[in-house]
Order: sequence, then C-alpha cells, then structure tokens
Amino acid sequence: MRKHLVLVGGGHAHMMTLENIGRFVEKGFKVTVIGPSFYHYYSGMGPGMLGGTYHPADIRFATKQVVQKQGGIFVKDKVVRIDADKKQVFTRTGNIFPYDVLSFNAGSYVPMPEAHEDQENIYSVKPIEKLMEAADKLKIMFAQKKIIVSIVGGGPSSAEVAGNVWQLAKKVNQHMPDIRIFAGNQFMARFPESIRSRVFSILEKRGIQILETGYVKQVRQDEITLESGDTVSTDFIFMALGVKPSSIFEDSGLPVGPDKGLLVNQYLQSVKYTNIFGGGDCIYFKDQPLDKVGVYAVRQNPVLLHNLMAALEEKEFEIFDPGPDYLLIFNLGGGLGVLKKKGVIFSGKMAFWIKDYIDRKFMKKFQAIENVL
Repeated sequence: MRKHLVLVGGGHAHMMTLENIGRFVEKGFKVTVIGPSFYHYYSGMGPGMLGGTYHPADIRFATKQVVQKQGGIFVKDKVVRIDADKKQVFTRTGNIFPYDVLSFNAGSYVPMPEAHEDQENIYSVKPIEKLMEAADKLKIMFAQKKIIVSIVGGGPSSAEVAGNVWQLAKKVNQHMPDIRIFAGNQFMARFPESIRSRVFSILEKRGIQILETGYVKQVRQDEITLESGDTVSTDFIFMALGVKPSSIFEDSGLPVGPDKGLLVNQYLQSVKYTNIFGGGDCIYFKDQPLDKVGVYAVRQNPVLLHNLMAALEEKEFEIFDPGPDYLLIFNLGGGLGVLKKKGVIFSGKMAFWIKDYIDRKFMKKFQAIENVL
C-alpha cells in the first residue's frame, strides 16, 4: 500500500512542499492536503487589502488548483483532532484520514468569545478572509454617516488595522470615522520606544486615538466596557488581541509548548512522534522560541520539504536554523510604514515601498506555480 503524506493547511511553511507535490506523487506516495479554503491568503498583506491597496486576488494562492494539478488530493475541511498512535486525522465533517507522515501548517487564530462570533460588525483580524467582509461593510457605512471604529488590542496588528481603516475611509471620501485603539496599559509594549514613537506619531497625526487607560472587560455590538467600569459606544469593532496556535495539538494530547503550539525539535518534528512535523505559527520551536512572523515560516519551507520526503523514504533529516535577525515592516496605511532591521529603524514612504516590493515579489513567485504546473 502507498505511503500517505497528509498536509494540514496550505500556509507559508508548506509552500515549497505544495510546489513539489508532483515529486511525491512520482515517487509513488499519496498526498492529501486538508484546508479550510480553496485559497491561502497571505496575512502580511491582509491589512493592505483592508485598506484597498490590494485586491483579494493579489494576496492569495490557489491551493486546491496547485494540489490537484500535480495529482494530489485537496479536501476542503478543518482538522479538529488527531490520534497519533493510530495515525489518523479527524475533521469537522466527520472524515477520518489515515497517514504515514503528517505535517501541520494550521496557522493561528485570534481568540473570540463564542458570543461575538456571529455578531454583526464584530470582526477578528484573522482569518484574513474576514477582513474582506469587514472592508465591504465599512465602505457602505462610511458612505452613509460618520461612525466610530474600535480596535481592541495593543499590538502591531491593531496599528496596521487602524491605519488601513483610515486609508479605506479616505478612499470612500465621504464620512471620516472616529478610530480608536484600546491598547490596554501600553500600546505596542514589547517594542522599543524608537518604534512605538514612530507608529504613535503616524497614527495620531490622522486623529486616531490610542487609549492606554486599561484593558477591555467586555465587548458588545455597540459598546465596549473597560475593567475600570467605563463604557464607550462604538459602531464597528475589530478584535486584535494577539494570535494563538490552533488548539488541535492540546486537544489531541500531543506535546505542546507554553503557547500550546506543537512542540517541535531541530528537525521541525514532534518531540514525541517522529512522523509528525509542523511549521509557521502553529508550532513551538523547542530550541529557540520564535516570534509569530511570516519570515520564519518562509525559512522553514526547504527544511520541511526535505524532511517530509526523508521521513517517507527513511533518509536523514535536515536541521532548521532560524537564521539571523529578520526585517520587520509595519504597513500603517496611506503609503507609510515603519521599518526595523537590527539597529536600523526608520519610517515613511520608503519603509512601505520596501514592504510592498517584498510582499508582491513573494506572492508572484508562488502564484506563478499556478500557471506553470
């Protein structure tokens, strides 16, 4: 019976493996990819899509098409649990997939109380598809009247969303909203003052309020309550409270890191199950905890590709080296960004131009696979 490789998710860390599914098939292996959407959206360009800089087609990769063109099987579903001892994957719709080698690139999510998930005008900043829906709604609302848009969370995603909501309203050019960031006790607390001050300056010049007066206790459709007891009215809410890895691993009894991500070794391999691998936001790298940024997923690509093939062929694994300090650029809308690389920090149009160039180049590289195969 053919050995079976199952990939959970079609994100950045699986891109090179998706590109090479044909190689696995040619060697006699069966490949199944399970994902929640026919497309994978690049999260680094999500705020830009919200602001109207990019169209949805600019920032997505046709996962289903690429998989099927190469003789793989694509299943639109969501994995909810695995039985690592029986080597089985269980999905939301009740399907069960046996595997010989399994790899996770299941991403991360923004925690949302169940009561908020179906409420009108309350959106999480992930998955990226939600930002498309939010942008369409906001354009209608901006055309009708002046509204209040609230972003709950004090990290960089709240800054990028706020800046791009401002850009979107500028494009609609009718009623400019009041935009407020509820940042807890300190906005962008884990970043140095040299970055914080630049982000602050750009946002505040646009009239965006950054509130550092305490944490949010409760969110309702038209009202935000702070821990102090103060209440603030609102018309639209983005939840940007930071991301968490998929709950699959803890629910399945697999070893996890402090953040509940799949605990992996230097080979991006589960520390307990040698036939389970992972990359991107959903893992916890045992040797060196990694920031949840796309650059590490991209760096994990060739190692995952090699090690998944090696696991099927029983050959030697490659070691993942996280590499040097990474380039960090925030898209704050209006063609402005803030850039950090080692000791170099600057803001303005050039910072955004660099991010835009890198992101478009990255997407074109992988979108080209759709046409070549």
